[in-house]
Amino acid sequence: MALHVRGVLLPDDEVRDLWLVGDRVTFDPVPGAETVVDGGFVLPGLVDAHCHIGIARGATPITSLDQARTLARTDRDAGVLAIRDAGSPFPYPELEDEPDLPRLARAGRHVAPPKRYLRDIGMEVAAAEVAAAVTAQAAAGNGWVKLVGDWIDRGVGDLAPAWDADTMTAAVAAAHAAGARAAVHTFSESAVEIMVRAGVDSVEHGTGLSLDLIDLMARQGTALIPTMINIRTFGGIADQARPKFPGYADHMIALRDRFPQVVRAAYEAGVPIYVGTDAGGGIDHGLAVEEMLLLHEQAGMSRTDVLAAASWGARAWLGFPGLVEGGLADLSVYAEDPRRDLNALRTPSRLILRGNLIR
Repeated sequence: MALHVRGVLLPDDEVRDLWLVGDRVTFDPVPGAETVVDGGFVLPGLVDAHCHIGIARGATPITSLDQARTLARTDRDAGVLAIRDAGSPFPYPELEDEPDLPRLARAGRHVAPPKRYLRDIGMEVAAAEVAAAVTAQAAAGNGWVKLVGDWIDRGVGDLAPAWDADTMTAAVAAAHAAGARAAVHTFSESAVEIMVRAGVDSVEHGTGLSLDLIDLMARQGTALIPTMINIRTFGGIADQARPKFPGYADHMIALRDRFPQVVRAAYEAGVPIYVGTDAGGGIDHGLAVEEMLLLHEQAGMSRTDVLAAASWGARAWLGFPGLVEGGLADLSVYAEDPRRDLNALRTPSRLILRGNLIR
């Protein structure tokens, strides 16, 4: 059964009719289609571009597909109809085609340095093994590799790059040679510089970015996924670490406090920015709208640009076409215009995923 939708189609400010035939969009009328939306504001389904449905609260790896389904449905019910899973310790390629779950762009496991990352989450490898590990994890995902660019080094007592610069640069090259894009977790100044200059495709968090690197990212088209909601947790991380690592604690607080200005500078420089929450571990699922509000209120992004970062722009970046002729049949409908108030995104009146009416 084809579905018919009528409403103000965003980002355009025009009432349009569209029809959903299976999992595809058409603007050619389909006789006999069931009208499921007549009014409101229609948005290509939201994207969480940094999410982990393979990690449960407390940075605990999931152990079953049903756990991943539950987490994915939490995001879906909040309006997120596509996810870039930025690293999972549990494989779930079976979920890519499930009709009631968000679309998935997936990395394999995080590629991380030995004994310097979250327990049981990453594939921990020494420098000599990084390129081979990246190649293997490219095959485990469906287009992305996740690199852990830095973490606390207890010997140093502060953040430090995961490996030497040559190894980290070779890791990006290995991902590209395997046909995958590379995403890198970075907090520190030194690691993010290595990875941006190595040509990484997306910087996750990026608290250590400098103005020079921001300009380079803009020229290269390197994306930034700020996960501002996650950076807000740095105070708690610092409090726990301070008795043993006071320098690290102070560094984390400084990175947190300057971060809104970093994201604002990236936005003003034209760096591609996408919405991601880092859900899983310390951040609950279903909070993409909260991240959007932070990008607007703290980093100064316009509401329309925030919507693009979470909807049509993010979908284009991930290869999930939006509400265009022949595009994918994912959409959310809102009674109020989210361009006037992003809080409208908290209460979608309709969600349609893969051409199926979810609610």
